[in-house]
Amino acid sequence: MSDFTSGFWNVWVIAITLGGIAFCGWILLGQSKSKTLPEAGEAVESTGHVWDEDLRELNNPLPKWWSNLFWITIVFSLVYLALYPGLGTTKGVLGWTSVGQYEKERSEVDARVKPLYDKFLAMELPAVAADPEARGMGERIFLNNCAQCHGSDAGGARGFPNLRDGDWLYGGAPEKIIETVTGGRMGVMPAMGAVLGEQGTKDTAAYVRSLSGLPHDPLRAQLGKPMFEQNCAACHGADGKGNQMLGAPNLTDGTWLFGSSEASIIEGITKGRNVNVSEGTLAMPTFKETLGPEKIHLVAAYVWGLSNKPAK
Repeated sequence: MSDFTSGFWNVWVIAITLGGIAFCGWILLGQSKSKTLPEAGEAVESTGHVWDEDLRELNNPLPKWWSNLFWITIVFSLVYLALYPGLGTTKGVLGWTSVGQYEKERSEVDARVKPLYDKFLAMELPAVAADPEARGMGERIFLNNCAQCHGSDAGGARGFPNLRDGDWLYGGAPEKIIETVTGGRMGVMPAMGAVLGEQGTKDTAAYVRSLSGLPHDPLRAQLGKPMFEQNCAACHGADGKGNQMLGAPNLTDGTWLFGSSEASIIEGITKGRNVNVSEGTLAMPTFKETLGPEKIHLVAAYVWGLSNKPAK
């Protein structure tokens, strides 16, 4: 990696850029000195290219307005490179950067909408969710920052929670949603395959399916119950109803983050569930720095309103 960050590439970019501009200037100078417009009646040199038997390409010099236009572009490019970054790592006289421009424009927009943000930030979350303007703003924030995982309709996907059904891993109270969006979540389920063994894993899966009334083998479920109580109840509870403090799912409500099939449950018990974006993930990033408290308040109100009916 150091080969691409050494000072050589800075010099290389500068040389290529200025060399290209100098080459264009050299061509223009050469053309202007070697060619002049022919006198009246004087034969014009041909380049030797002929089409349709008599259509010849003549070696006339460039029109003066055309060559002057090229010189103007060369001068413009040199002035631009002096003012703005374009020569390797040089910053330019004006010190302009794309990041600085972005921050400036963002701060200008934030300053204009700050009174509106402050108005909604001072309101309780249910009241914000009941305001059509606030919900519209929250929806746009959601689509720009959350829909990639939870879907544009917030319906979720395999490994990504559905935010419309009222089933919450960490709690659906307004303050909990704000806490989740602000700090993110990092849930991990340990792999228990080595502890339970192949048959023990199948028995435990049968018991887990029985908790939500799914088809199961009663004998295997009976054998799996003590294994569940010994190895799984610490997080999911003795009754399997989960623990929102830990983000441990409720296994009795019929809502499944990774699917309710026996194969999927066995896979989860055997391998655990960790951060795996390709197959869904138990991790949610923090938006504290990205959105700030005002936008988090709006998007949290929008999310809360999806599974509640705020009074308008």
